[in-house]
Amino acid sequence: MSLEDRAGSFNKGPRVITLGTAGGPRWWVDNKSQSRQGISTAIVFEDSWYLIDCGSGLGRQIRASGLSLENLKGVFITHMHSDHVVDLASLILFAPYEKAADSSGPIPIMGPGNRPRVTQLSPHAISTPNPVCPKNPGAGIEAAFENLVAAYSADINDRIMDSLTPGPYEHFAPEDIEIPSGIDFDADDNVAPDMEPFVVFEDNRVTVRATLVSHHPTAPAFGFRFDTEAGSVTISGDTAPCQNLVRLAQGTDLLLHEAIDLASMAPKYADPLMREATMEHHRRAHTTPEDAGRIAAAAGAKRLALHHLVPVHAPTDAWSQATKTFGGPVLVPEDLEVISFERSARHDKATHLVG
Repeated sequence: MSLEDRAGSFNKGPRVITLGTAGGPRWWVDNKSQSRQGISTAIVFEDSWYLIDCGSGLGRQIRASGLSLENLKGVFITHMHSDHVVDLASLILFAPYEKAADSSGPIPIMGPGNRPRVTQLSPHAISTPNPVCPKNPGAGIEAAFENLVAAYSADINDRIMDSLTPGPYEHFAPEDIEIPSGIDFDADDNVAPDMEPFVVFEDNRVTVRATLVSHHPTAPAFGFRFDTEAGSVTISGDTAPCQNLVRLAQGTDLLLHEAIDLASMAPKYADPLMREATMEHHRRAHTTPEDAGRIAAAAGAKRLALHHLVPVHAPTDAWSQATKTFGGPVLVPEDLEVISFERSARHDKATHLVG
């Protein structure tokens, strides 16, 4: 699809653009020797778009997609792992040159609040490492934004004072998502307690709901659902199979769910101790394609698209396992694919359909 076609998608009903489809803190090359950018997704509706996560390569993917920061209405961070926030810094720093500050106010950036304690030590550890930033060991979105501004203060202040450039808080308004009262959330022992989805954002185009998902030890971690008058899309974030996600995605027109191929990941770790600890994390905190299909089926989703692919070079057969457990269309989009989530849509722009 041409850049012009993607830009024109503003007037063609609700769309997802897969800005980046790779998961994990690596610079991935897929099984076709093509680079895949880090996980980032654009939700496009009418004259506006909304960004979920800020993976590696975000800025150039925004440009390549035909999107403009002038039309960006909100940013939503599923969790604070580096592969989901690494290009938040570039978004903050380059925004003054990609959009004008306007009377509608700064763009909200919504994401997890602070994790209150250091993550529990892996049972595979043979010594006790020293955590970084012990005074704030699990910075949420407000703290991370503040820390990024501090880290780049020389650049920002030069441009504010010498070039009269608007500062970061004139363009963006970071906001920690507050977990509703009465939810039995615990960052160590109960990261995804049973709960109802709750509204975190609303404008005259979309209503965005969130729920806690199971990505232990990262907590809080969220899935998001976008409802428009024309259709709905649900983004899982990183999670193990999770009933909260099934509830969030009930009847959704499109479910974008993470997927991991465990067999392809194990050889990536040379150090045996790191391999055992990391693979245990993958088994506990992520979802296989077959389980992603089960979740889509349980939710009654109309279509399933696998993204946050780990690793992206896994054989195609690995992703096709989702078709064993989900009877609807299963898509495995590449970067910059356009997928409709319009309720009446009969065809997808994404070309990689399996099953």
